[in-house]
Amino acid sequence: MLRGIREVAERTPPQRERYVDLLRAVAITAVVLGHWLVVNVTYDGAGDLDGYSVLGELTWSHPVTWVFQVMPLFFLVGGYANGASWDSHRRRGVDTAGWLLTRGNRLLIPTTVLIVLAAVAAPVARLAGAAEDVTETAVWLVAIPLWFLTAYLAVVMLTPILHPLHRRAGWTVIVVLVGVVALTDAAEQLLGVPHITLVNYLLVWLAVHQVGFAWRDGMLDDRRVAAGLAGGGLVALVLLTVPGPYPISMVTVPGEEAQNTAPPTLALLALAACWIGGAILLRGWAARRLAGLRTWMAVVAVNSVVLTVFLWHMAAVVIAAIVLYPPGLMPQPEVESVDWLLWRVPWLVCLSVVLMVLVLLFGGVERHARKVGAGPARPGAGETGETGEGDAPGRGRAMTVTACAAPAVAVAGLLGITTAGATGEGPVGIPGWALAVYLVGAGTLWLLAVLRSR
Repeated sequence: MLRGIREVAERTPPQRERYVDLLRAVAITAVVLGHWLVVNVTYDGAGDLDGYSVLGELTWSHPVTWVFQVMPLFFLVGGYANGASWDSHRRRGVDTAGWLLTRGNRLLIPTTVLIVLAAVAAPVARLAGAAEDVTETAVWLVAIPLWFLTAYLAVVMLTPILHPLHRRAGWTVIVVLVGVVALTDAAEQLLGVPHITLVNYLLVWLAVHQVGFAWRDGMLDDRRVAAGLAGGGLVALVLLTVPGPYPISMVTVPGEEAQNTAPPTLALLALAACWIGGAILLRGWAARRLAGLRTWMAVVAVNSVVLTVFLWHMAAVVIAAIVLYPPGLMPQPEVESVDWLLWRVPWLVCLSVVLMVLVLLFGGVERHARKVGAGPARPGAGETGETGEGDAPGRGRAMTVTACAAPAVAVAGLLGITTAGATGEGPVGIPGWALAVYLVGAGTLWLLAVLRSR
């Protein structure tokens, strides 16, 4: 494996923006560590498994969430990578359907493996004697990362529309998106308009994703622009949270009515500006270090399984709790105690070991998913058309419509799964309708890719 990573690192083309890969690796690592530190899993003598966020008790930790809430970096990198991929595919004559099949399957194939195994494991565990509420909690914990995939898959689906719009309107698109977020926040807070901010689940991440397009097109190369984003974002963040109406925590806090991530708010966009500006300012320093083979090999190694790490990191928590807690191998001190903080260190070590095993088992799925795509480019497709010379226009349009509809259906299923919580709906711990809808969408996208490659 090490030899393969070295070969990939050595074959990296000189024009590749290595810093994008570094930011992706750093963002996912920070998210994983943040979840591992925040989620407290307990197991009592009666065999009940429970999990909850400690942020409701550790109020002193709320400012620390500004450091660990790095999801904006991932959407920034996603915008950069999706813009590059879109341009590359269009130059090679791959149409919209082909691009959606490639990008969608890269996300959905590894995700489907996680969902199906969780759905199978729950009834098997019940047949083996596990309590129903234990399996419900376990499935809920495993599914926590899927909220991110729901939002990210949605912005990927919109890239064929919003990337050309970016090329025409540039910063105007971003300003409009930010303005709409501000208006929806104001409408709910000042006018009491209910549920209007739900659109921010999409708009906030679309705005950050659009900045990724801008970065790739050189619109952030001026350090004054980056410094303005970082400084202006920090000032806005402080004003919006300390004396302002938004909570300080950038992560969901149990029991609090106001949240910055559920749904995302203008304050979260201010934090995103801080992260984006700071990241661009550090680009030169990081690029010099990424020129070294060893450093670049480490980044390549993480990125080769980055989705696997993200998808399975909460499964590692469930497995570790089931293995370590019942026999008393890991103590469960009270939250807020010094012992609890000290035991976080060996707990993180154990989780890292379990996650490494899971990555060894399922990392190959992610690598395989990268090869499932659009098939050969169609002659005549690309910038000027959606079908090639050998394609019937009706068939090409049908393929495009289906390739757009399939990930949309998968998103609807993911929404049902992620919003259900630990309800235990259905025999598999996941709402049956949501599981079925997701599998239809993901399965259709995979089948289209297989048919297209023949």
